[in-house]
Amino acid sequence: MCGISGIAGAGWAAERLDAMVAVQHHRGPDDTFTWVSPDGLAGLGQNRLSIIDLSSAGRQPMPDATGRYWITFNGEVYNYLELRQELSDYPYKSRTDTEVVLAAFIRWGTACLDRFIGMFAFIIWDMQSQSLFAARDRFGVKPLYFHQSVNGRLTLASEIKTLFAAGVPAAPDAAAWATYLGRGLYEHSNRTFWKDVYALPGGHFLTWHDRQLNITRWYDLADRTQAWDERPLAAVEDEYEALMVDSVRLRFRSDVPVGINLSGGLDSSALLGVVRAVQGAQSAVKAFTFVTGDPAYDELPWVRQMLEHTHHPSVECRLTAAEVPNLALSVQRAQDEPYSGLPTLAYARLFEIARQQGVIVLLDGNGMDEQWAGYDYYETSLTGGTAGTVQGTKESPFRVDCLTPEFAALGESFAPRQPFADKLRNLQYRDAIFTKIPRAMRFNDRISMRVSCELREPFLDHRLFELALRQPADRKIQGGVRKWLLRRITRRLAPAGVVEAPKRPLQTPQREWLRGPLKKWSEEHIENAISRLGGSWLDGAAVRRVWRQFCAGESDNSFYVWQWISLSLMEIGQ
Repeated sequence: MCGISGIAGAGWAAERLDAMVAVQHHRGPDDTFTWVSPDGLAGLGQNRLSIIDLSSAGRQPMPDATGRYWITFNGEVYNYLELRQELSDYPYKSRTDTEVVLAAFIRWGTACLDRFIGMFAFIIWDMQSQSLFAARDRFGVKPLYFHQSVNGRLTLASEIKTLFAAGVPAAPDAAAWATYLGRGLYEHSNRTFWKDVYALPGGHFLTWHDRQLNITRWYDLADRTQAWDERPLAAVEDEYEALMVDSVRLRFRSDVPVGINLSGGLDSSALLGVVRAVQGAQSAVKAFTFVTGDPAYDELPWVRQMLEHTHHPSVECRLTAAEVPNLALSVQRAQDEPYSGLPTLAYARLFEIARQQGVIVLLDGNGMDEQWAGYDYYETSLTGGTAGTVQGTKESPFRVDCLTPEFAALGESFAPRQPFADKLRNLQYRDAIFTKIPRAMRFNDRISMRVSCELREPFLDHRLFELALRQPADRKIQGGVRKWLLRRITRRLAPAGVVEAPKRPLQTPQREWLRGPLKKWSEEHIENAISRLGGSWLDGAAVRRVWRQFCAGESDNSFYVWQWISLSLMEIGQ
C-alpha cells in the first residue's frame, strides 16, 4: 500500500511532483521517489509503505526491463505469486506484486485487470507511445483522483490534497455540497466536493495521449451476476466457504505483521472462523475492537465470547468524548471530504493503536451486508416498503429545510441504474456501487493510511460478491432472518451462539455525545458554519431551531448535525 502521483502533459516543473509526494508522506513513510521522463512530458511519484519485499528492489516508480514502461502502484494484487508463475519468462528483479502487475500489463494489456484478485490503483507511462494508462480495482477499494487542466495536462494522485499541492485550485463544488446536504448523496459518481476534481470510478481505467482523456469501464458487477444460481444449497455453501478460505489465505500474504478487526456481529464471526481455518486453532493474530464505554453500543461481550477459547490477543481500542475534537480535525484533514462522524473516528482510533503495537496490515469484514442483504431496509423492500440508504432511522437524516432555497436548488437527483429484474438485487447493486461500499472504502482508506496502516477487505473479493449476488432472495432473507445462508456457512466456522449476535444500526453514541459532553464543541462548529455560509448556503435561523430541537431529544438521528459540523471542520466558505 502506498501513495501514488503522476503528471502527463507539457508545461510543468519537477517541483510540483516533489510537492505531491511530500503531501502524501503518511501513505508511504518507508521510501519516497520520483521519476521524470527525459522529455519532461510525464512524471510519476511514489510514497512506499513496504508490505511485500521490503528491500530496495521494490522501489517505485519502477521501470520494466527495457525502460519503455514505468509504473507507480498502490494496493495489493494478492494472487501475484500465481501470476508470476504464469509470466515466468519476465526478467524479474524483485519479489513485489508491482513488478508482476507491470509484466501482466505488458503481456495482456488492459485484459490483465480481469486476472487480478486484489485492491489496486496504478499509473503506467509508456515512453514509446507517450501515453498514460491508469486503473482502479473493481470496488474502488484503493483511491485515484484526477484533474485535467484547460491545456490538457493531466494530474493524478491517491488523495485530493495532493492535487492541490500540484497547483490544482481548491474550490468547493457548490452543487456537490447541495446534493450532499439536501439529499445525502455523495460517492455516487466520479464527482467530488471540489470543482474539476474527479475520482476514477472503481472498475474503470483511463487513458491519456496527446491531451486526450478517455475513461472506460472494465468491470461491472451486474454483467457477471444476471443468471440465478439454482444449484443445490449444499453446493453453494461448499463453494462459498472455499472461496472465503482462499480469499483470507491470499490476504495473509505479507512480510509485515497482520491483525484482524472485530466487532461482535456475524461478519466478524465469519472472519475469525476463516482465519482459524487458514492458520489453525493455534493462530495468535491480534484482534482489535473499538469501544466507547457505552454498553448500549459497544459489542465487547460478543467479541469476548468469540475469543474466549482462542489464542488471539484481544486489543480494546477506546474512544472517549474528550478525544473527539482533536481527532475529528485530524481525520478531516486526512479525508479531504466529509466523513461519517464518530464511527469513522472510533475506527481511526483503532488504527492508531494497531500501528503503535507494530501491526501494519489489518483485515476486516466489510462487504457481507451488501452481499447477503443484511440491512433492515432490504427486508422492508421485499414487502413493498421504502428502502432508504440509512438504517435505524424513521426521520429524514437530511434537512433541506435548513438550506437557503437558492442553494438547495443546486442539489442534483440521482437514479441509480437498475440492471436486475428484482428489487432486492437492484438495492444490493446500488449499495455496492453507488452508496455504502464507495463511502466505506473512502473513509477506511484515509483513516488507515493516516497512520501508515494497510486495510485489506477479504470479503470484497469479487468472486465472493458475484456468487452471493446470484443467489435467490430466499437464501438471503428467510423467515425474517437476514443473511440467512451466510449464517449457515458461518456455523461451520464459528463457535455456537456467536452467529446470532444482534445487528445494531449504530455502533457509537454519536447522538448522545453531540447533545451531551460534546454539545458546546458541536455548537461552536455549527455557529462557525453559519458565520461562513449563513444566507448563502445555510438558513441560520432554521439551523439553530433544528439544533435546539435535536438537543431537546426530538430527533432519532444526528446525521444532519454532523453535516453542519463538517462544513466547519473543512472551513468551507468565507
